[in-house]
Amino acid sequence: MNRVPPVDPGLQPERTSLAWARTLLALVICGVLFVRWVPQYGWFALLLITALLGAALGIYVSQRIRYRRSLKGMRSGVLTADVATVLVTSAVVIAVGAAGICGVLFQPLHE
Repeated sequence: MNRVPPVDPGLQPERTSLAWARTLLALVICGVLFVRWVPQYGWFALLLITALLGAALGIYVSQRIRYRRSLKGMRSGVLTADVATVLVTSAVVIAVGAAGICGVLFQPLHE
């Protein structure tokens, strides 16, 4: 197997860390925006907020582990993608989006 040295050694883990930070921020902002739904949708809106903030917390807690793993991968020349975290984050975003759409269409309003 022919290994090609990285063009920017050490910067790839930093870029990946910044991307996860942006994802975390987007999840928190979406969760905060759902706070406006609480008076109309009650527990349903709280469920969506909890799912988004839980995913953001999961990203925050596991970020240091992913960063260290990326640094070790850069040193050894073997980087592996964190597929599980990407799939779980994608699943949460899709599920919350679908639940939000279904909630708006089918959930009775509390007034």
